[in-house]
Amino acid sequence: MTYPIHMTVTPHVSAFFDEATNTISYIVSEPDGDHCAIIDSVLDIDYAAGRITYDSADALIAEVARRDLKLDWIIETHVHADHLSAAPYIQEKLGGKIGVGDKITVVQDTFGKVFNAGTEFQRDGSQFDALFKDGDTYVIGGMQGFAIATPGHTPACMVHVIGDACFVGDTLFMPDGGSARADFPGGDAGVLYDSIQKVLALPDEMRLFMCHDYGPNGRDIKWETTVAEEKAHNIHVGGGKTREDFIKFRTERDATLDMPKLIIPSLQVNMRAGEVPQDEDGNEMLKVPLNQL
Repeated sequence: MTYPIHMTVTPHVSAFFDEATNTISYIVSEPDGDHCAIIDSVLDIDYAAGRITYDSADALIAEVARRDLKLDWIIETHVHADHLSAAPYIQEKLGGKIGVGDKITVVQDTFGKVFNAGTEFQRDGSQFDALFKDGDTYVIGGMQGFAIATPGHTPACMVHVIGDACFVGDTLFMPDGGSARADFPGGDAGVLYDSIQKVLALPDEMRLFMCHDYGPNGRDIKWETTVAEEKAHNIHVGGGKTREDFIKFRTERDATLDMPKLIIPSLQVNMRAGEVPQDEDGNEMLKVPLNQL
């Protein structure tokens, strides 16, 4: 696959860090225009209290309004297991199309069964406005973006490249953070390694923006690096580490990890493009499957 890379285009990138989930959301706008996209928005939840609020999403909305931007896209890099998407809330306020990778249908089929979602839950991706395939392009005003399929963490993972900025989702972390886990249903360490190589094949000077950072070893939170830095220094895949070494390391490490704290609400909401499921009376309601995750 040959991707339409445009390194001469440098979009403006504004990052918003959510401390509760260590998620970074982004507003990506034209360098000389007024159109933008939002990538990996966060819906706030107090899981213990069963209460949803909108402070994180409202911060994104306020910045778009402050700069008088036009929102063209609300992009999900994948079906997140560690935070809820605010996509429909933002769409209601600002418009824009909600896009995700086309393998969302695989995720919906898998977790539709886990959460006993019933026949009313469509497993065809129709909750989203666009389903991206590998190499698909889209426009943000006069600026082109494209999607790279990067399965391994989940089947529907996509990296999005807009000019010289690349939004990697959970495929990679900062060089001292390594890579995402590959033990969720549909995950595969070998496939993840292959996907990471697609990212590392981008130009060395490509800016890479993370979806998460946890400040390893007590350092300050960071979310921007480059392809060159990842190739040289990533602790899991940098410096020429082999596929076999990565699979062994990733498999052993994943076996020691706890499930994300918000995986149960996140999957139910995110596989529906950010809509909270409802019971038969129209009340927003989540399910807790036992011994299935």
